[in-house]
Amino acid sequence: MSDESGLSAQAQRRAVRNRYAQIATESGTSTDADDDCCGSSDGCCGDEASQADSTALGYTDDDVAAVAAGADLGLGCGNPTALASLEAGETVLDLGSGAGFDCFLAAHRVGETGRVLGVDMTVEMVEKARANVEKNDATNVEFRLGEIEHLPVADETVDVVISNCVVNLSQDKPQVFREAFRALKPGGRVAISDVVMTADLPDSVRRDPESVAACVAGASTIDDLESALAAAGFEDIDIAPKDDSGEFIREWDDSLDLSAYIVSADISARKPAR
Repeated sequence: MSDESGLSAQAQRRAVRNRYAQIATESGTSTDADDDCCGSSDGCCGDEASQADSTALGYTDDDVAAVAAGADLGLGCGNPTALASLEAGETVLDLGSGAGFDCFLAAHRVGETGRVLGVDMTVEMVEKARANVEKNDATNVEFRLGEIEHLPVADETVDVVISNCVVNLSQDKPQVFREAFRALKPGGRVAISDVVMTADLPDSVRRDPESVAACVAGASTIDDLESALAAAGFEDIDIAPKDDSGEFIREWDDSLDLSAYIVSADISARKPAR
């Protein structure tokens, strides 16, 4: 798989970690409209703006109301919990779980007999998510500090891997998919919302650390993602671009129409059953 970003792996990881540590620290307290993040350049870390972003991304009003304030930071580009068609009793793993919004939604769907694990590499996000567990009375949810390229999860222990606009942030996407495959039980599935690249980004964007950390410059093509998933061992791969996502992607940058280069997509695949 080609390196979409013009940054070194170390620089990309640092940019991502710094951005989301700041968002976790400032969310709910900052009123600065320049504190943009994936999904909005319009103060998306405030509660009201986050809820508006989430309904635009495919969440229902009931979804938003079901999770206590503080978990929905408006950072995604879709609704992987809906794509996953979760069932009671399943174990779910969220890659790049942030403050826990998708984890708490998943917890409602899998019920008391199910389990949800969230993994995030940012200490501040994990701390925020753990604080949100009590607010949501989510006894079946756990958050772990770790990188999605090296998951702190045992082999073949989860039924479903979800992720929301996070895989694009990784400097080694094939390794992310290999780790997801390892963690899944035979017959398990992935349900990911992410951005895909539809046209080459300008070099000035590709080499900009802020663009990498803002879910833009690290986007892969559909062909590259399909190849990486297949190489990891997945089958029944389906990557479906969402044409209407241009409406919110255009809001991510005031100076450049990013919808000409990237689009949100639903990504699904399955680990073969034995």
